[in-house]
Amino acid sequence: MTVDILCIGSILWDIIGRSHTSMRLGSDVPGRITRLPGGVAMNIAMTLARFGLRPAILTAIGRDPEGDELIAACTRLGLVTDHAYRSEDLPTDRYMAIEGANGLIAAIADAHSLEAAGDKILRPLANGTLGSAAQPWPGLIALDGNLTEALLAQIATSPLFAAADLRVAPASPGKAERLLPLLHHPKATLYVNLEEANLLIRGAAETAADAAMALLARGAGRVLVTNGGKVCAEGTAGLGVIIDTPPAVMVARVTGAGDTFMAAHIMAEKGGADRKAALAAALRAAATYVSGEIGT
Repeated sequence: MTVDILCIGSILWDIIGRSHTSMRLGSDVPGRITRLPGGVAMNIAMTLARFGLRPAILTAIGRDPEGDELIAACTRLGLVTDHAYRSEDLPTDRYMAIEGANGLIAAIADAHSLEAAGDKILRPLANGTLGSAAQPWPGLIALDGNLTEALLAQIATSPLFAAADLRVAPASPGKAERLLPLLHHPKATLYVNLEEANLLIRGAAETAADAAMALLARGAGRVLVTNGGKVCAEGTAGLGVIIDTPPAVMVARVTGAGDTFMAAHIMAEKGGADRKAALAAALRAAATYVSGEIGT
């Protein structure tokens, strides 16, 4: 079965509570609660599949009823699940978030099974199924920061990833520093928001462009820095930093916006877009997503 890209990381159930009311600590408001396939790697894979690619997922999914449902949902969405690690004793992971009219209020990511599975999820890249140390996977890989710091550090120097076009996203600001070992990977592109960028540079850049320049100065090969509805930036070593502004839209949802941005940027570049056009395409896709015009 032909695979266009590997999506490595969290594939789980998103449980999202949304209200059209602005909320604060202790708010109790009417709204809707949904359960959808989610996780950083999942959101990227779903968007790529919607754009016509065939992604394969490398992740940990339990052999519980929730895991069986999740595998079935992935298959319906056009994702290749043959290479996912199915654990007998680890439950399927979950993510829970509350969103109001004023944005994300709070979220908890329970990706403990993915973390416990460790490098078992990478077996297809080592045993000849998708690649090996002698003949590593040569194509696109989308990697998310829900993996453990130790596994991400292992990936940064692993021969299994030596030939890949590696696209990397943190799972959240709380896990951004896990990506430090990958900052100097020669084929890595990092997708971060301004808060995550500042954690990586251990600084306080006020704009996406400043953050991108600081990341390049620290040895990154290529970075994309978003900043909500404000100016965003792409920086490439030796070529400097370019900027663009997202289209102005009414925000209907925020969970998954960064993953949609990353997937759209990958797709634009795969189609031959240059730096400026790829950044613009990614910003348009993310704006359309947060406006609620694209279904998850």
